[in-house]
Amino acid sequence: MATVAGPSVTVVAADAGALPPPRSGVKAAAVPEENPWIVAISVMLATFMEVLDTSIASVALPYIAGSLAASNSEATWVLTSYLIANAVVLPASNWFALRFGRKRFLITCVTLFTASSFMCGAAPSLAILLLARVVQGAGGGALQPLSQAILLESFPPKKRGAAMALFGFGVVVAPVVGPTFGGWLTDTLSWRYAFYINIPVGILAVFMISRFVHDPPYIRDARPGAFDNLGFGLLCLWTGCLQVILDKGQEDDWFSAPWIRWATLVLAVSLSWFLWHSWRTRKPLVDLHILAQNRNFAVGCLLIFMLGFAIYVTVAMMPLFYQEVLGYTALTAGLIVAPRGIGSMIGLPLVGYITHRVDNRWLLMCGFAAFGTFTILFARLNLDIGPTTMLIPIVLTGFGLSFLFVPIGYMTTATVSNEQMGNATGIFNLLRNIGGSVGISMATTELVRRASFHQTRIAGAVPVTGTWFQQHVASMGAWLGYHLGHSAGQPAALGAMYLQLQRQALLWAFIDVFRWIALVTFAAGAMAWLFQHVRHEEDGGVRLE
Repeated sequence: MATVAGPSVTVVAADAGALPPPRSGVKAAAVPEENPWIVAISVMLATFMEVLDTSIASVALPYIAGSLAASNSEATWVLTSYLIANAVVLPASNWFALRFGRKRFLITCVTLFTASSFMCGAAPSLAILLLARVVQGAGGGALQPLSQAILLESFPPKKRGAAMALFGFGVVVAPVVGPTFGGWLTDTLSWRYAFYINIPVGILAVFMISRFVHDPPYIRDARPGAFDNLGFGLLCLWTGCLQVILDKGQEDDWFSAPWIRWATLVLAVSLSWFLWHSWRTRKPLVDLHILAQNRNFAVGCLLIFMLGFAIYVTVAMMPLFYQEVLGYTALTAGLIVAPRGIGSMIGLPLVGYITHRVDNRWLLMCGFAAFGTFTILFARLNLDIGPTTMLIPIVLTGFGLSFLFVPIGYMTTATVSNEQMGNATGIFNLLRNIGGSVGISMATTELVRRASFHQTRIAGAVPVTGTWFQQHVASMGAWLGYHLGHSAGQPAALGAMYLQLQRQALLWAFIDVFRWIALVTFAAGAMAWLFQHVRHEEDGGVRLE
C-alpha cells in the first residue's frame, strides 16, 4: 500500500506505482474563506462566457464576411485565430497563475477577454477583427483551467462531483446555446452583438472574482522559477500547425498540397521536441510526469479527448444538416438543436448528486452507451422530417452527455493534489479542445468525401435510359416548360433532379458521420473500465481500488 499526503486530500493507492511518491514540505490547504458555491458561480461566469464565444460566432460568419468584404474562407480565420491563441495559453496558464497569483491572473484574463470582445464588435476591417480575436483567445485560454482548478479546490474531494456538475453547465451547455443565441443576435440586431454580449458578463465576473475568490497559501508562496521559453515556443509552433492543417486541409486536398506536407513535418518535429523537452526539463511549462504517475489522470485525458471529439462533431453537424440539407435559417437550426441543452441541464444536477455514491465507471459506460445509441437514432434522418421529428433524440443526447462530463472530470481529478491541479486542468482542457478540433476536421472531410461517394453510387444506379426515368423527366419538363419556356423545360427538369440527388447523397453522408461517432462513443465506454475505482474514506481520504 502507498500513501500520498496532499494539501487537502490523503490518497491511498492499491499499488505503489499508481501515484507519485510522497513529497516533503507540502503545506496543508487553507480552509476556504468563502462559501464554495459563491466561488463556483463567480468562476463559472467567466468559463460560460469563454466557452459560449467558441460557438456563438460560428453562425455569424457569413454576415461577418459580407459586412467586412471578405470571402467565406477568409471569415473562417475568425474562428481559427481564436482557437490557436486559446490552445497556446491553456497549458501555460498554470505557470502564469503561480508567478502572478491565480486570482490576479484570472481577473487580468477576464478583463483582457472583455476588452477584446469590444474590439471584435467594433472592428472596421477583417485584419482588425482577426487581431482582436487573437487577443481574445489569449485572454480566454486560461479561463477554463483556472476556473476548474479553483472550483475543485473549493470543495472537499467527496463533493467534487457536484462541483464538476456545475462546471459542466458551462462546458457542455454553452456550446449548445451558442449557435442559437448567436443566430438570434445576428438576425435581430447585428453580428457585432455576438461579441458585445460578453461585456456585461465580463464586468460582473470581474466584480465577483475580486470579491469572493482568494488564493490559497501554496499559490501565494509559490516559486515557479524561470519561464520556459523553449517549451512555450514549441507549444505555439505545434498547436498553430495543427490548427491550420485541420482547418485548411480539406480545402487543399490534404497531403496532395506541398504546404500541408511541410506543415505536417514541422508539426511532427515540434511536437516530438516539445514532449521530450517537457519530460526532461526540471521545471517545464507543462509537466507531463503526471500522466505517468497518475493512471486515472492519464485515462481521463484519453476519454476527454474522445468526448470532445464526439461532442463538437454532433454540435457542429446537426445545425449544418438542417441548414445545408433542409434549407433552414441559422436561427431556426439553432432553435431545433437547443433542446440538447435542456437534456444536459436536467441530467447535470442528478449526476452531481450521485457521483460520489456509485462507481463512476458504471456511469461512464452507461453514459457513453446512451450517447452512442441516441446518436444512432440520427441515422433515421430523411428529407421529409419536420422541425420536431428529432426532438427526443436531441434531448436524450444532452441528457447522456451529463453522465459523461461529470464522472470523467471527477475520476480524473480525484487523486490530483492541489499543487498539481493547475497543471492537470491545463492538460485536461487542452486535450478536450484538440479532440474537438480533430473531430470537426475529420467529420467535415468525411462529409465531403462520403457525399461524393454516395452521389456516384446513386447516379450509377439510376437507369437514365429506362422508361420510368424518361417519363419522369418528360412530365417534369413539360410542367417547367409551361412556366419557363419550352426550350428550358427539360434542362430545368434535369437540374432539379440533380439537386435532389445531391441532397440525398449529402443526407447519407451525414448518416455515415453519425454512425461513426456512435462507434467512437461505444469504444470510449469500454475504455472507462481502465479507471481505478475511487472510494472515499471516512477521514476524507481517497482509496484507489
